[in-house]
Amino acid sequence: MIPPAIIECNPHFCVLDKPSGWTVQESEDSWGLLRWARAQLGGEVFPVHRLDKPTTGLVLMARNAAANRALSMQFQQRQIQKQYLAVSDHKPSKKQGSVIGDMVRSRRGQWMLARSREHPAITRFTSVSLAPGIRGYTLLPQTGKTHQLRVAMKSLSSPIIGDKRYGGSEAEKLYLHAHRLAFDWQGRHYSFEALPQGHWFERWRELGLPDSSAVSSQLQTDQ
Repeated sequence: MIPPAIIECNPHFCVLDKPSGWTVQESEDSWGLLRWARAQLGGEVFPVHRLDKPTTGLVLMARNAAANRALSMQFQQRQIQKQYLAVSDHKPSKKQGSVIGDMVRSRRGQWMLARSREHPAITRFTSVSLAPGIRGYTLLPQTGKTHQLRVAMKSLSSPIIGDKRYGGSEAEKLYLHAHRLAFDWQGRHYSFEALPQGHWFERWRELGLPDSSAVSSQLQTDQ
């Protein structure tokens, strides 16, 4: 197993770069990020949010109960900016905009997007061509529902490469990566980035990865 990397660590919080194959909590068939962090840091840590087992990238953990409450509240109030990268080899129903709808349970542990909007999952996105038939998607989730981004991509008729559960093409990995994380803490603005790994992500890096402020401006102009 590739170990996580510590991007930032202070008395209040830690930011880790999670490899594929790690769950946040301990499970029967995978390493637990919490257990690893506690062993490395020699103390208690609290998960402020989670990533799916095959998803890579930035995870924020609090180092005390007070920081956990405050940072979790920022997530609930949508004050923490998150940017994900995904790659698909299916033609999308649209190339940028928003995906909005309630998440409802489907079969075999899957979720699906409903047309109702009582408690909707909201994902804003743009995309760019990486190669003929291959598009890279910059995903800005405004909510944090289970499998939200994977379901949003499927709803666009563009399941993520490597996402077998939601109809993605076979690949060596799931091409979904938590790329950037930004938030304010005690009067200071923090912004973190973890570079994605994998063939199509390498191609995207050659072309130039998206800037979060430019993506936000583009989406605002589009509305």
